[in-house]
Amino acid sequence: MRKVTNDLYWVGANDHRLALFENCFPIPRGVSYNAYCLLDEKTVLFDTVDWSACRQLLENLAYVLDGRELDYLLVNHLEPDHAACIEEILLRHPKVKLISNEKAFMLMRQFGFHVDGHECIEVKEGDTFSFGKHTVTFVGAPMVHWPEAMVTLDVTDGVLFSADAFGTFGALDGKL
Repeated sequence: MRKVTNDLYWVGANDHRLALFENCFPIPRGVSYNAYCLLDEKTVLFDTVDWSACRQLLENLAYVLDGRELDYLLVNHLEPDHAACIEEILLRHPKVKLISNEKAFMLMRQFGFHVDGHECIEVKEGDTFSFGKHTVTFVGAPMVHWPEAMVTLDVTDGVLFSADAFGTFGALDGKL
């Protein structure tokens, strides 16, 4: 876990166990799975992580939330290294509301995530959403990697949650 801004924490994980990412790309320096938690009037988890790192995400998230409820799970991208733990978050946080776009919700249902038991907030290009003092805006990024990808900009602090738009390999190992 690393503090990024006054209200934002990296709660992802590093992975050094794989030689190849997606059985294709050499990753001699490992890879990081980037998920973030925003603590505002409402709490928000931006994406999840690969299934192999789910336990670390859950521990980091519990530490950062420090007894608070998770109010929102915002999903920018459905590839497993970003979204494999959605179901685990839904099970552990039964009141969480999901924020994503139409195509992402369609894929979540196709992938077997039980999202319909939760409030699903569908956003479109240019929509904004406030969590308290932080307001985010959504920008579609289809085919940056997958057809449902979007990016989310926290206009309050100027932080971009970029899905895979600027991705690279290499574990962060404590460095941001």
